Amino acid sequence: MLESLRSLLPGKVSTAPADLEAHGKDEGYPLKQPPLAVVYAEKLSDVQAALAWARENRVPVIPFGAGTSLEGQLIPQGQALSLDLSRMNRILQIAPEDFLAVVEPGLTRKALNEALKGTGLFFPVDPGADASLGGMAATNASGTTTVRYGGMRPNVLALQVVLVNGEVLELGRGVRKTSAGYDLKDLFIGSEGTLGVITRLTLRLHPLPEHVHTLRVFFGELEAAAQAAYSVMASGLPVARLELVDARGIAAINRYLERNYPEKPALFVEFHSSTREALQAESELALGLMQAAGALSVSTAYTQEERTAQWEARHQAYWALVNLYPGKAYLSTDSAVPLSKMPALVAYASRLLAEMDLPGSILGHVGDGNFHSLVVFEPGEAKAEAFSEQLVEHTLALGGTCTGEHGVGLRKKKFLPKEHGPALLWMRQIKRLFDPEGLLNPGKIFD
Repeated sequence: MLESLRSLLPGKVSTAPADLEAHGKDEGYPLKQPPLAVVYAEKLSDVQAALAWARENRVPVIPFGAGTSLEGQLIPQGQALSLDLSRMNRILQIAPEDFLAVVEPGLTRKALNEALKGTGLFFPVDPGADASLGGMAATNASGTTTVRYGGMRPNVLALQVVLVNGEVLELGRGVRKTSAGYDLKDLFIGSEGTLGVITRLTLRLHPLPEHVHTLRVFFGELEAAAQAAYSVMASGLPVARLELVDARGIAAINRYLERNYPEKPALFVEFHSSTREALQAESELALGLMQAAGALSVSTAYTQEERTAQWEARHQAYWALVNLYPGKAYLSTDSAVPLSKMPALVAYASRLLAEMDLPGSILGHVGDGNFHSLVVFEPGEAKAEAFSEQLVEHTLALGGTCTGEHGVGLRKKKFLPKEHGPALLWMRQIKRLFDPEGLLNPGKIFD
């Protein structure tokens, strides 16, 4: 069977053990399962050929970007073909005058921003990992800058997607807004490869901020830091980044990156502005709000190097915690609630970790009402999953969602009936409409 695939795509099919292993796992799900083979697509016709072979042989297909997803989106649930799009990594167009770029799905966000140097523009969505832009769209990724610039959905203007039958659809337009019919483009963003394969993206670019002010603000208690974050957001200030890191996370960062931050709960804050006067006024008001909420000390990152070091610390927090507990297993939750409920949920998560005697760290994008609990546990131990389930139940009771940015994959699908109710049946019907034989990433989002 694979010989026919190799004949169809010469030099682009691999069954090497290292390739199979790399394509049967992601960054966060505990189980691994290698695919039947890996196809390295280099152009649109390669994607169509792989899908045609999959239809003929009734073999499921899992689109693959950089492998940085966290919820099991890439794990085969039986025999499957991994369709690797990393070689489709060209920049097709940069149009500074229209604030957009057209790229292939395998291009990473760092590579795009490197290419944008000198244009005065950047692509803001920053999930931490150097993920592929196609994969970021497939999971509707977001990150530290989402509070100001939004996640993938508002920053993708148009998509080219290939359906399982080989048909190519052009969805959306390279404009800021449109009212022309159903918004099928947004249907594919966050679909995790279950409806079609993304083969081109038109992305919205933003001007680089003229003035940037970056702070680290430390608190005596985690709840005080969370409440201060809410106060800043409730003030209406145009915050660009607002991140929470608890004391354990700061301690892990100090050890992993050889920093000397005070080992107390912290808010990492950044403002972007077009004028120095506006930036100073906004920063002073935010600082006053945080001091009123109990801030103990404040550090300012003055230079670009200092700012880069601060956000490196935030992005490396997960690996810093992993380094503290070698040989353990790890689970990262993804809770998001209405902003006013965020401080209460942070406090609940912290209490629950203590009650269940689970080492862990709470950090995340509290300006969006979204944070992560990084839980450490013994391999095979059930307590971490029990913690996650209780936290999700409480999150839903507060009007929140089981996933703010990681996506559903395998781990979160058990929560969708409670979150969506009868709407889940309509999602299943949409899946059947686009993929009647269930060949596109089966077992993800739905059983």
